Amino acid sequence: HVKLTESGGATVQSGGSLNLSCATSGDMEHFYCMTWFRQAPGKEREGVAWIDSDGGSTYADSVKGRFTISQDNTKTTVYLQMNSLKPEDTAMYYCALELYCDDDVWSRPGHFGYWGQGTQVTVSS
Repeated sequence: HVKLTESGGATVQSGGSLNLSCATSGDMEHFYCMTWFRQAPGKEREGVAWIDSDGGSTYADSVKGRFTISQDNTKTTVYLQMNSLKPEDTAMYYCALELYCDDDVWSRPGHFGYWGQGTQVTVSS
């Protein structure tokens, strides 16, 4: 059984920074795709960033140059460093896990079978 737990969400002012964490537990040996999603009220859940087992990463255009996804040496915790935050970054942020991703599926919520409970990020103007 795999469990994902997000933390690090908070309320910050525009231009500020936050570092989100996603801690995993359970048998992670065969999972090679960790993705951060976000969902704002009234909007669809969208992929923010993806990291593979080799540390390669992909970002949504809206966060490129501002957000950085990384993982620890044990590959059981994934981070999302968010800089230059904007009010439009306000959302519930979720981490998601699957066995496999590629450029076509990494941002599709329906591809993922494992989700955390989310952590709220609010950016005030």
